[in-house]
Amino acid sequence: MILTDRNVDGIDIVSLAGRLVMADVPQVRQRLLATVERGGGKLILDLREVGFMDSSGLSVLVSVLKAVRLRNGDVVLLHLNPTVRSLIELTRLHRVFAICDDEAAALARLR
Repeated sequence: MILTDRNVDGIDIVSLAGRLVMADVPQVRQRLLATVERGGGKLILDLREVGFMDSSGLSVLVSVLKAVRLRNGDVVLLHLNPTVRSLIELTRLHRVFAICDDEAAALARLR
């Protein structure tokens, strides 16, 4: 799993690439929570390059959301491919996470 991050107007954008599965979860969770700790509480997770995610990957998303909300912030999921989107919808997490298909819309939602 490859993570790259950048900041746009105080909003952290983390792009993930690869498969978000149990073997990668500890490292990904640690890096994302570190981003939350040093950030402003606004986070966009760009999942365009995530080809597959299992339930442990979902647990990372939920952990990050909880950490961000403790800071009175929010998380937006960006560029979900059909496989990941179906998993999010199957688990009803689309009711918990904001989901955008456009970075400008995601940034506007967190401003």
